[in-house]
Order: sequence, then structure tokens, then C-alpha cells
Amino acid sequence: SGAYSKPSLSAHPSHLVVSGGNVSLSCSSQNITDTFHLLKEREAYPSQQRKSEFSVGRHQATFPVGPVSTSHGGIYRCYGSLRNYPYVWSQPSDSVDLTVTGAYSKPFLSAHPSPLVVSGGSVSLSCSSQDRMDTFYLLKEGRADPPQHRKSQFSAGRHQAIFPMGPVSTYDGGTYRCYGSVRSSSHLWSHPSDPLDLRVTGTYEKPSLSAHPGPSVTSGDSVTLQCRSDQFFDTFHLFKEGLIAPPQQLSWQNNTGPFQTNFTMSPVTSAHGGTYRCYSSHRISPYLFSQPSDPLELVVSGGSENQRHTPRDSDPPRDLTHAQGLPEYLKVLIGDLVAHISLLIFLLLFLFNRCHHDGKGNAAVKDKQPEEEMEMDSQQSPEEENPQARVYAQVNH
Repeated sequence: SGAYSKPSLSAHPSHLVVSGGNVSLSCSSQNITDTFHLLKEREAYPSQQRKSEFSVGRHQATFPVGPVSTSHGGIYRCYGSLRNYPYVWSQPSDSVDLTVTGAYSKPFLSAHPSPLVVSGGSVSLSCSSQDRMDTFYLLKEGRADPPQHRKSQFSAGRHQAIFPMGPVSTYDGGTYRCYGSVRSSSHLWSHPSDPLDLRVTGTYEKPSLSAHPGPSVTSGDSVTLQCRSDQFFDTFHLFKEGLIAPPQQLSWQNNTGPFQTNFTMSPVTSAHGGTYRCYSSHRISPYLFSQPSDPLELVVSGGSENQRHTPRDSDPPRDLTHAQGLPEYLKVLIGDLVAHISLLIFLLLFLFNRCHHDGKGNAAVKDKQPEEEMEMDSQQSPEEENPQARVYAQVNH
């Protein structure tokens, strides 16, 4: 090999292919080439070969691979040769790492402190998994650059790697995913993480945010947050401070202006209360945001527990407890208190009645005692009445 200049090898649609999927490896050269040969590094099998076809100014051949299994992962190179000299090959192409994904469960990707980062600022993307992973890879959707990779570190019960970014530029905005792999099988990756959209702010002037009919709203009513800009924008985004969920997004519908959109909340609950900001962007560059609007504090009064009911003529009459809208736990406490007081009154009445009957019994006993004593006195023996007679009887005996 090495008799001719090296061809070019590429994977379509990507060098990352899910297990069970399909991929095509294309080998091409500007030089006349009759046959292309595909080899996998450290593979004992003979090389695959395909006849060359001329298309778009290049000689090329396509090697389909699939359904892909874990055995297809590895490093590939291709060579070219001429018909008259089949054993004389070109220099090897640059390598293509064919990586099979889906071998392990997906990791978790997050941005700190936020997926919204001002141009010139810094952000860290953290990829982590509960499963053992030796290496994590970070990829940006649509970018041809090789993926970033970091060694895993174990912390707080998780294997993780941190990818610092900064100073952030408009080029860094986009959709990111991360993967994990183990050392023994570097060409077998996990399922991809859920996508993370990194948005770069500060590219354009800030819009204005207002609430209609006002920033104070009663629970159950409706409120509209209007994001407006003096410049042309076709997309507006509403963020609530402290909320992890993705922002609400609406497109500008009126082609004649003004450049604004309305975010309506109905019915409003206490969960809607908080601090809001909005951003504007263009559809052609969805990851580049304007500066944030000034904050708007939405205050929600009332609620499910103390929200008053407006009585109507058709409503049935209600007692004071219901009319005042007492909370349920107070109703329970009042019921328990009434039950305990009733029991106490019953016990007091019982004791009073018992004491009253005992008093009558004692008085009757006292009235009978003199009569019994009189009867006992009248029944005394003659000896007890005449002591001398008792002594006389004892002597005679």
C-alpha cells in the first residue's frame, strides 16, 4: 500500500448508529480508482471490496452496514486500487470510528447555573449516570467536530463528568446530548441523554413585558402577559424564575405589526405566581436570544382554601360556618370540641345524680340508729340490769 494518494472515508448519516440501525460507509477519491477496499482495525476477516463508480467528479463506492450490532463498532479505513494492479493499494484513508449506541441506559445532561447563558459568560454542562461509566462524551447537534470527552468521577452516588464552556459565544448555542461508555468497550456507547438546548442571550435589544389587566390577579381569573418589541422578531419566549421546565414559546402571527405576542393564563392558580421575563428571537437562529425583559412580578391572591363564594338567589341557605368559609381542619376541631364538652356534661350530671342518691341513703341510716339503740337497751338481760343478782348466781353455781 501507499502507491497512490489516500481516499476519503465518511459515515452516513452519522458515525453514531443505534444498535439495530443502518449506516453506510462511503470511500471516494479524485484519482482514478477501480476498486475500493474497506478494513476494520483488528479484524481477522478479509476486507470488503466494491467496484468504483464515477459521480460528481469523484470515484467512489458505498459499503452498507446493518442491521448494526455491537460487533460492528470499531475503527475503519479504506484503500483504493487499479484493475491492472489489484495488489497495489493506495495509502489508507483517515480513520472513521463507528460507534454503536444503545448499549447502556441513558445518562442525564444538565446545565449549571442555567441553560440560558449571556454572551461572554460561562456555563458548565454536567453528564451523569447511576450506572458505572468510565468516559462521557458531549456532542452538539449539527456540528462535525469530534465529540468532547471527559473521564468519569464518582460523586454523591453518581458517575459524572463536567464540561466547562466559556466565554460563551453565539457559536455555542444549540442542542447538546451526552453519552457514556466503559473502558473495555470504547466503541459501545449508552443511549443518548435527553437533548439540552443551550441558548445564548444578549444578542439583541430587550423586549418589554406587561400584564393585562394587571400584575395582581385573583385565583380563578385570567391574565395575559404580553411580550413586545420595537424591532422585528418572529418568536417570543416566556420564562418563569426558578422553573426548570422549558420556556413557553409563541410565534408572531400578525405580519403587519406590532411585534408582540400574548401568553394567556386561565384559570390562574397560586402556582402561576412568581417572577417572569421574556426574550425575543428569530426563527432562523432559534438559539440566539435577545437581552431579557425587565422582570414582572405576578401576584396571585385568594386560593382554593380561602376563595370566597359569591352567593346567588338559587343557592340553598348555609350556616355561619359555611358562610364564613372555614377551613376543613377547623370544622373537624370544632366537632371534636363539641363532642368532648357533651361527654363532660354527661359525666357531671351522672356524678351529681350519684351523690344526690348517696346523701339520701346516709340520712335514712342516721334516723334509724336511735330506734335500734332503744330496742337493744330494752332487750338487755336481768343480770345486766342487777349486778348483785349476777354475782349471787355465780356463787351458788
